[in-house]
Amino acid sequence: MKRIDDAALDHLFRNARTHNAWLPRPVPQETLQALYDLMKWGPTSANTCPLRIVFAQSRDAKERLAACMNPGNVDKTLQAPVTAVLGMDMEFHEKLPQLFPHTDARSWFAGKPALIESTAFRNSSLQGGYFMLAARAVGLDCGPMSGFNADKVNAAFFPEGKVKVNFVCNLGHGDPAGLLARSPRLRFDEACTII
Repeated sequence: MKRIDDAALDHLFRNARTHNAWLPRPVPQETLQALYDLMKWGPTSANTCPLRIVFAQSRDAKERLAACMNPGNVDKTLQAPVTAVLGMDMEFHEKLPQLFPHTDARSWFAGKPALIESTAFRNSSLQGGYFMLAARAVGLDCGPMSGFNADKVNAAFFPEGKVKVNFVCNLGHGDPAGLLARSPRLRFDEACTII
């Protein structure tokens, strides 16, 4: 596989920022579709693909979501053009005959709730990372958040009970005036060991 150029790396990682303020520019449905069509190719274990996304874009949906958010996340949720509610399908294994047809992968999970939960959480989190990179790749800024009442979010957006929220991510065109100073990251030798 070929290394991507520095301009792409800058766009996706080095210069990309977590946004808290948003410009009043709408996000077309075609852009959200392009985001999904890109992020869906990221790998998950046994191609489980447990991520389920609700794009809250209407005023009603944004207000319902804002009512579930911690106080510090309410205004930015209402201001963002779109807020994605990223959930994990706790019945993802029912789609494995379609997604992983090489073997009976469904049987690995059926009747094993702890394995289902850990697999759904791990792989939907992976997909959440791909989601944010794909958003940046299609020209959007991101503002991921974990400050919310999960029970309220689940009741409001996943009332059938088979999907549970993992995290929430604002999307749109960030207002640079709202950026905080860039926080440091750990050095390689602080975070990594080669053995």
